[in-house]
Amino acid sequence: MRGRRWQGSVGIGLMLLGLSLAQSAPPHTCPATAAASPQNFTQPNYLDVAKKDPSVVFMSPLVQSFLNTVQPNDFPKDLILKLIRDLSKVPDNIPIKEILIYEVGFLVCIAIGIIYIILMPIVGFFLACCRCCGNCGGKMYQKQTSSIHSWRRALYWSAFITTIIILAGNICMFRSNEALKGKVDQSPVDLRNTIGNIHTFITAIPQQVDFVVHENYRAVEKVIGNLNDIGPQLGTEIQTRFSGNLDPALLSVKRLDREINEISFQLKTLNSSLAQLQSNMESVQNRVTGVENRINQTLSKPACFQCEKQRPELEKLTLDTSISSPGLNELQSAVDEVTRANLSSQIDNAEAFVDIIPETVTSETKEIVQRSTAQLNVIKDQLSLATNISSFLAVANISGILNDIQSEIDKFIATFETAERIRWAVCVAVCCVVLLVVVCNFLGLVLGPLGLAPEKDPTKRSGTSDCGGTFLMMSAGFSFLFSWLFMIAVVILFVLGGNVYTLVCRPWNSGALLKFIDTPGLIPGFEIGPALGLEANLSISSIYRDCSKNQPLWTTLHLNELVDLDDLFDISTYKQEIEQEFNNVDISFPPITLLSSEVKNKLSNISNKTNSFDATEIHQQMKKVSIINLNKTADLLNELAENQTNTAIETELRAEATELTIIQADIEMTIFPQLEKLNSSIKSLQSTSEKIVGTVGEVLSNVGAAQDFLTANTTQIVKALSRRFLDCQLGYFTTYADWAKLMIRKEVGRCGPFALAVDSAEVIVCAHMVGSLNAFWFSLGWCLIFFIPSIIFTIKLAKYYRRMKYSDVTDNHIAMNQIPRAQMKLY
Repeated sequence: MRGRRWQGSVGIGLMLLGLSLAQSAPPHTCPATAAASPQNFTQPNYLDVAKKDPSVVFMSPLVQSFLNTVQPNDFPKDLILKLIRDLSKVPDNIPIKEILIYEVGFLVCIAIGIIYIILMPIVGFFLACCRCCGNCGGKMYQKQTSSIHSWRRALYWSAFITTIIILAGNICMFRSNEALKGKVDQSPVDLRNTIGNIHTFITAIPQQVDFVVHENYRAVEKVIGNLNDIGPQLGTEIQTRFSGNLDPALLSVKRLDREINEISFQLKTLNSSLAQLQSNMESVQNRVTGVENRINQTLSKPACFQCEKQRPELEKLTLDTSISSPGLNELQSAVDEVTRANLSSQIDNAEAFVDIIPETVTSETKEIVQRSTAQLNVIKDQLSLATNISSFLAVANISGILNDIQSEIDKFIATFETAERIRWAVCVAVCCVVLLVVVCNFLGLVLGPLGLAPEKDPTKRSGTSDCGGTFLMMSAGFSFLFSWLFMIAVVILFVLGGNVYTLVCRPWNSGALLKFIDTPGLIPGFEIGPALGLEANLSISSIYRDCSKNQPLWTTLHLNELVDLDDLFDISTYKQEIEQEFNNVDISFPPITLLSSEVKNKLSNISNKTNSFDATEIHQQMKKVSIINLNKTADLLNELAENQTNTAIETELRAEATELTIIQADIEMTIFPQLEKLNSSIKSLQSTSEKIVGTVGEVLSNVGAAQDFLTANTTQIVKALSRRFLDCQLGYFTTYADWAKLMIRKEVGRCGPFALAVDSAEVIVCAHMVGSLNAFWFSLGWCLIFFIPSIIFTIKLAKYYRRMKYSDVTDNHIAMNQIPRAQMKLY
């Protein structure tokens, strides 16, 4: 009951975990500010473990080929099972016959070794006794034949080749011994690294689970933050949708407002210029009227000569100085009406409507946010149940076991190192003895030919040659003395190392050993599946196979039989509750009128006035003023003055002409610049008026479209964006649920370190230690086998180099002594 209750709690925790793990969504669907993609955790960093060293396993193919020939049978699974069962029932009932049949290859090799061990000292003893008695080549006499040199050369090269073969075996002995020592010294470090990797893997599991839970907490906090921030997030989205239609209308209204202000300023400037020009024109008119009256008085005097003839011309002196335009006043009135309508306030109202959207959304969704936040807080409190996965895998117990194993290994390291030093020293001594035989052979093979003179009598051979023969005899003696002792070691190591290879290493490498361990009932109580609560049992070989592929524990341990992730992460119930809550929310905004009908009428009126405004009349009046030329009248007066005989009349006419010239100069200095300024103002006014006509049309079109959009689509937009916001939150849940399932199924607890630990142990034990040990005894046995031909060749060859005691004087009844050559004396 307790286990089922725990599993139910874990199920609830994982389901709530999946509900909370939802933050990332496609960027084109959900706001980027709301997304928080889950962070994939990194796998632990593991130490380097033992790997096959080519310099150590250099002889493995040759040794393994020999052992496979000696023991070609497959792994004896049935025999070992029978042996274990028989020993457990009847200790004396051992299937010896079957064992001997299986080990027949080893038995043959052992028999050969025993024969070697027995015969070698016996043969050496009898050979020594025989030679001491002068037999078996012991007599220091060598018969001289015609083929003696051929025999010597044949024996020499045979001994030389045999020595080279023994030397090669001796080199392999030294290398394998050093390789074994190096790997034995390195094995504590490799074992410590292997155990450390397993410990790192075990301790990383709760850390990974905690990481997932932390991501869940982060996801819940982010979703709660999104809900509390629903006003800015959802409100901003609504603002964006509204702005797409409102912005063109507001921009056109702002532009129209600027143009209205501009044309109002231009109208004021124009009216001011007109008023100033009218004032100056009236002053000029008054002055011209005064001069005109005085001219009329002068011309009316009787003394004025020919004055009546010029009167019609002088009467044209009257100026038309009035400049006015009724259309300008109407335009000013229309502009004043639009100015009083205050378009800027209309713009402010519309912008205020958009600005308060987030606040309105926050206010309208306050209650649902509170309820959803409370529910998410409950989910967050229950997420801690997911951490029970660590206790389910018994992480703490495994870590304790690993620590105990490491402690036990540390206790035996000193003893192990001492034993290894002794072993290494003994093996070096054996290597040196074999090397001594090789050295004696080489010294004999070098010194013998070096001091040999074939034409000399065997009794007169040099000391160098005799020393070479002695070294060859020493080599044979050392071989007889030590070979049978070394063969005992070879047999023992062969039986030990060979069976370890064939019964442990070879099936370990092929996988047969792990399958054998999987045999039901082999290890009482060792059932992984039932121990984990699984219906089916798990095999060591299947776990190793999965871990070799660095599979996660979810796949390796078949945890899907305990937990149905798809069912646990089913959040449809929560989605329905949240959807129902959001569907009950009605976010409404106050109605807004961008421009009233009255304002639109005023805009239409100003558009009509500006469109109908015509400055032709003003231009005509300005043209009349611009053609004023009082200098012409002044010239007439001066001509008339020249014809006068009356000095007083002449003086008056000249004075009046001068005054007209002054007035004309004042007109050119004052009136004409004002006319130019007025003309420029009118042109600017006309340009602005043309723009206003187009802007008013754009304003009325954009405002109408925006008003229709708001009236018809506000409710639909709010509902659509609210649904989108909800889908984003639920999409975050779904995404994180999928992420959590992916992490649990694919990433959490990748068990590659277990397979690496098994492979490392196989490399340490089999490839390095057993392999080096087998290489040593194989090399030593190689040397011992070739000791036999070496003994034969060196003993026979030694007689060709040693100094004999007796000479062979005849050969086939023909005297072998040298006959002195006849010499002639010269006299």
